[in-house]
Amino acid sequence: MKKRPLVVLTGPTAVGKTKASISLAKAIGGEIISADSMQVYKYMDIGSAKIRPEEMHGIPHHLVDELLPSEEFNVVRFQEMAKKAVEHIYGRDRIPVVVGGTGFYIQALLYDIDFAENGTGSDIRDRLAGYAHRHGAEKLHERLAEVDEASAARIHPNNVKRVIRALEFYEQTGQKISEHNERERAKESPYNAVYFVLTDDRGHLYARIDGRVDKMIEDGLVDEVRGLKKMGYTKEMVSMQGLGYKEILDYLDGRCTLEEAVYTIKRDTRHFAKRQITWFKREKNVIWIDKKTYGYDEEEMVHAMIKHLEGVLCLEDFSGGTSS
Repeated sequence: MKKRPLVVLTGPTAVGKTKASISLAKAIGGEIISADSMQVYKYMDIGSAKIRPEEMHGIPHHLVDELLPSEEFNVVRFQEMAKKAVEHIYGRDRIPVVVGGTGFYIQALLYDIDFAENGTGSDIRDRLAGYAHRHGAEKLHERLAEVDEASAARIHPNNVKRVIRALEFYEQTGQKISEHNERERAKESPYNAVYFVLTDDRGHLYARIDGRVDKMIEDGLVDEVRGLKKMGYTKEMVSMQGLGYKEILDYLDGRCTLEEAVYTIKRDTRHFAKRQITWFKREKNVIWIDKKTYGYDEEEMVHAMIKHLEGVLCLEDFSGGTSS
């Protein structure tokens, strides 16, 4: 059976994926699926750097503004929702363009990773969550490092839910989730996929991150978080643990000054971008699009991506065609 096309456009936060993705989707007859852990939430616009309707230029976007902040969003739910979106897009003879910086989400869709659990595991999960509450996230992370060093290296100690998931998997199966995921990754993708990673000079990228955070504050991030708090959304929720949200919550709760919160957001976003780049370097068969190489010319970058796609995908089979 002929594999259907799927295009991935990813890269570190603030690198400029949104603008490039619109031009690319327009050129190839694509619709965009967001692979972002925060843009799926309603009311969380500024801190997630969510694309505005007027910026979409008529390109349909999926997995944007689909969940309430009280709902949990994780890789399993992303995979389910993204697969449905993919089928809808194919049904319209369009090409799915997966855009976002959450590498694990992209991997889950691209290789159809199996996240099946042995039983519900709720007792294990509750016990591990209790341990984290009593002893702290760092201690829980240390437990993971003892049984699955590779997972501990990839999962940040503050990402308690993923740490619990990895420990839970180990207790249920006796296997390391890192090894399970590697086996799943080794599977052949069900798609004829082309995987672009947009990248930039580190100093230039960090300056963009700092500028973006300043713009978020200017655009009303504090008021956005204050409004979410008034609606009853708390720091215990997955959504409110997002970069930019938990720090402003700390400021609103009197735990730090606004200046300290902004400093922390900038610092942690730079660290996050560095981890994203490390992740993408481990991925196989990716095409790096270095913005500096193309003189930061958006048109040239998109043209280069289209040339790559023309060599791999039968774009003429789809309604959008190509533009040179």
